[in-house]
Amino acid sequence: MTEAGEGLRAFANFRVLNGEADEGERDHLIRNLAQLFSYVSDRCDDEQVAQYDEVLCQLADIVETEARAHVAKLMAPLERAPGSVVLKLANDVIEVAADLLEFSNVLTDDDLIEIAQHQSEDHRVAIASRKGLTGRVGEAIAVYGAEPSIVRLLRNEQAVISHRAVEKIAERVQENEDFARMLRERRDIDWAEVRAEISDLGAKALEETGLLPRSEETPITARVQAVVYNRIKNQAGFSAQEWKLAWNQVKALADRRRFDLKALHRFTRFGYGHHTAAGMTMLLEVRPEIVVKWLAMQDYVAFTVAARAIGLDADLFEAVVAVLPWRDMPSPSDITNVRSRYEALSEDEAAGIFELWRSHAFRRRSEVAVA
Repeated sequence: MTEAGEGLRAFANFRVLNGEADEGERDHLIRNLAQLFSYVSDRCDDEQVAQYDEVLCQLADIVETEARAHVAKLMAPLERAPGSVVLKLANDVIEVAADLLEFSNVLTDDDLIEIAQHQSEDHRVAIASRKGLTGRVGEAIAVYGAEPSIVRLLRNEQAVISHRAVEKIAERVQENEDFARMLRERRDIDWAEVRAEISDLGAKALEETGLLPRSEETPITARVQAVVYNRIKNQAGFSAQEWKLAWNQVKALADRRRFDLKALHRFTRFGYGHHTAAGMTMLLEVRPEIVVKWLAMQDYVAFTVAARAIGLDADLFEAVVAVLPWRDMPSPSDITNVRSRYEALSEDEAAGIFELWRSHAFRRRSEVAVA
């Protein structure tokens, strides 16, 4: 048995899990278990992570705030951490949740948005401090946040301020006139694109704050060009760093039994290409490097056969192909052609091809291992 497995079994056998221990013993156990996981997290398989997750969640219900905060601080910097306990502690009191909300890459955008909506302003301030905060999460801060979290968001130079967030903040300038000044100081906001994409009400609010010049309505062609350019700009292709982040977040969703086709639909809906690729990898039960290779080779055929073999709905398949982080962004005609081939292929035929490929790949790996 591995070091991780032996340690977990030893901890799980403690009578503390049956509620027979005193406060000090419970505190000691959860701290040591979390410390052990932080040492071995990169060597744990999915089953071991699930076991840690279950025990840590049980213990988190019966220990004091200080112990939970200690566990959260240990979990926050880990690339792979038990999904359920991380989410549980991120929804805890701010003394516990702060480090996870600001630093944990295991929390997905949906997790952070839900916390921003339902937890305290202190929670939103911590979220608004995250490096690389995405546009969707920033929008949640703009909608649900009070002055402290909006100010923190606007001062966070590494946060993405989406056009919708700009619009919402502009509508709230009467709460704090400094919002307009801080928006004006952002160097990453393209005001021409903002005007093209926001509502007339939002544009009016921005005009009244002086952030947009008053003008006649932007021609429709200019608006369309701005939107198209923005979409192309945001499809930057495959990124190893984004892939690693997405893979660990999808794993964490699976830990919580929250990864399913609905999650895949959300990834495609919001254009999360790397998360979509990670989700397909899990559904197909193939090694991550296989999917990365398909993306690098622009291998539409492999994706078509594999997705058909698992019975993916044609509309969802089309959405998946459109958002995956291919080497080159597929054209509308590429997507149409791929869907046509997908619908022409029977599920049984695809399953046969896919299983033949699996057996060949497995045999080849075995031969390499023997050699």
